[in-house]
Amino acid sequence: MNSKLLTLQNISKKFDDTEVLKNINLDIYNGEFLTLLGPSGCGKTTILRLIGGFDSVTSGDIIMNEKNINSLPPEKRETNTVFQSYALFPHMTIYDNIAFGLKMKKTPKDKIDIEVKNVLEMVKLVEHKDKKPSELSGGQQQRVAIARAIVNKPKILLLDESLSALDYKLRKEMQIELKSLQRKLGITFLFVTHDQEEALSMSDRIVVMNNGNIEQIGTPKEIYEEPKSLFVAKFIGEANTFICKLIGLKNERAKIEYQNKIFDLKCTKELTKECVLLIRPEDFRVEKNFDDVKSDNYFTGELQDVIYKGTTIDLLITMEDGNILRASEFYNEDSDALLYEIGQKLYLYWVEGWEVLLSHE
Repeated sequence: MNSKLLTLQNISKKFDDTEVLKNINLDIYNGEFLTLLGPSGCGKTTILRLIGGFDSVTSGDIIMNEKNINSLPPEKRETNTVFQSYALFPHMTIYDNIAFGLKMKKTPKDKIDIEVKNVLEMVKLVEHKDKKPSELSGGQQQRVAIARAIVNKPKILLLDESLSALDYKLRKEMQIELKSLQRKLGITFLFVTHDQEEALSMSDRIVVMNNGNIEQIGTPKEIYEEPKSLFVAKFIGEANTFICKLIGLKNERAKIEYQNKIFDLKCTKELTKECVLLIRPEDFRVEKNFDDVKSDNYFTGELQDVIYKGTTIDLLITMEDGNILRASEFYNEDSDALLYEIGQKLYLYWVEGWEVLLSHE
């Protein structure tokens, strides 16, 4: 892990009588791509605005390079922000948009020219430097907004849902470009999104937020495969959940009961008497014949629907208690192994260790 760049210590924020952040503690490191992820209204954009200096904290401290910056105005902080709307100056050329911040700092003209040309090359917009923002596509405008921010060489770049206005294909392309640019620059990126797939594909670490609190901080792999709460498990990707009864917990083994069937699974955490078994759709293996089931960990159900997704298919399977499972399989058009009939009986099994056990919230 790189050195610490910025720390939020016991940060709370109220708007009138509404507490939108509740005692937030977070360390942000030099050169990392950190994403704040959560549903609308969870407080992630508020954190961004507090760091950028656009709002003030109700209580707590923001420490940057071991200095308290609570009272510093936005222009005095070593941060720059790329807003969702891009906020480009429509009457200025792309060159002048990017140069604006440097001109405000009274940077010498020859140095401005060098710095602007450097970032134009970096974001692949050299040939567009004399155009106005209205002459560019959404993706190109987004690059201009990023170029205008990074030309000032901030210690931390704040991005507030800056890809959300783009169409799906362009957003995917920009995710790759943005991550590549961050690695090239070595600048800390703090990215806000409510898109789980976006967070998983771009981030070094993810901060999952809910209702003004931090639910979990971890790498994308940790967040997806080892969720600390049911909220995190359900918010990140697809999840099949089963409310079970805890029969016993001993020697890092948990005995749980679901649908009158006992499962004996590895468990290293304390569980409540009513607990949750969580299995990702891709972790199920689906068989048409019971003799092909290769584990004691299995469910039985009836196929309700098949959803074709190109490279994968999703099977919706109704269990005896009415619970609907989702199982994902890679689709091979040349194989008849994935030919299913609505209403047929199926067996779903998983290998021990692919499941997650959580206390019921």
